[in-house]
Amino acid sequence: MPDYVSADALPEYVGKDLEPSDWFLVDQDRINQFADATADHQFIHTDPDRAKETPFGATIAHGYLTLSLLPKLTRDLGIMPENMKMGLNYGLNKVRFLQPVKVDSELRARVTLREVSEKAPGQILLAFDVTVEIKGEEKPALIAETLALCVL
Repeated sequence: MPDYVSADALPEYVGKDLEPSDWFLVDQDRINQFADATADHQFIHTDPDRAKETPFGATIAHGYLTLSLLPKLTRDLGIMPENMKMGLNYGLNKVRFLQPVKVDSELRARVTLREVSEKAPGQILLAFDVTVEIKGEEKPALIAETLALCVL
């Protein structure tokens, strides 16, 4: 579960790194399901035999699959205001795909609260820096600045 604090205390958490998420396996079945959902069946994602001949040596997850896992990876992370009625995905300010995710890789997220601002009375906008790490790799799969709108 995210940590819940008073709305007034949120700025105290800006810049603090939170505990990382658990590792999550990205297997070929998940990649194939994403390919079906998005109609993106490029061989680098769905054909293990052809993908072996590429510089990656295996199939890789779609970049947007990795991005779409952010809600799963960050569900239990973060700082949120107490007594929040609901939270909404407000979008992204920045996303960079830094390294492909090979099939059967494990991913986890690291989150830092970047900014807290009042969007409107009773609405707090939180910006988070999110890094998705690949187990055993030095370079992350992606970095993103995500936005959450908290309705009090």
